[in-house]
Amino acid sequence: MDTTLTRLSYTAGPALLMAYGIIRLLDGLDGTRGPGLAWTAGHVAFLIGALLLGAACVGLRRLAGPRAGLRGIAADLGLAAGLLGALATAVQAAVDVYAGLAAADRAGMGEIFDQVQSYPGVMLAVYTVGPALLFAGPIVLGGVLAAGSPRLLPVWSPVMMVVGTVLAATDLDRLPLGAACFWLAFVPAAAAYRPSRAAIPSSR
Repeated sequence: MDTTLTRLSYTAGPALLMAYGIIRLLDGLDGTRGPGLAWTAGHVAFLIGALLLGAACVGLRRLAGPRAGLRGIAADLGLAAGLLGALATAVQAAVDVYAGLAAADRAGMGEIFDQVQSYPGVMLAVYTVGPALLFAGPIVLGGVLAAGSPRLLPVWSPVMMVVGTVLAATDLDRLPLGAACFWLAFVPAAAAYRPSRAAIPSSR
């Protein structure tokens, strides 16, 4: 993956998730959310942010290099989880964008959501387990990078990812804070991701 895109994903991914969280809070000030410009703009930001978080997982995996044994398996699983989570979250956001554009009111949006979620497996893949993988992937990869020798990320980096995930998972209103935690967690990764290291990762 291009180094510029990778570094962009470390900053723009969390920033767009933060933007979605802030827009979501503002959209709910009148007691209801969507449809409308705020709903659409927020979920477009959410969609792009999720895809960039998946790209960040690719960068973290490349930074890990050809790890052997359990750490290599864990890094591969973290990448797979992050990519699947990005895809699931992007699908959910795309449905939200469509519902906001197609429905005339909140009740109409609810009908679209009910129709989509009525398909077998959709609720599990797109609304529960799938999106959780978006945050689990970076945590696993961050743990691999912070463990062993050489230590490619500080220990506090995956810890911040866990804190951010807990904040967002326990209350979606805290998503901006959770996204800020991920932004901080990615700062060392962005600094460590050099073209030479990305092209010829350490095998130690």
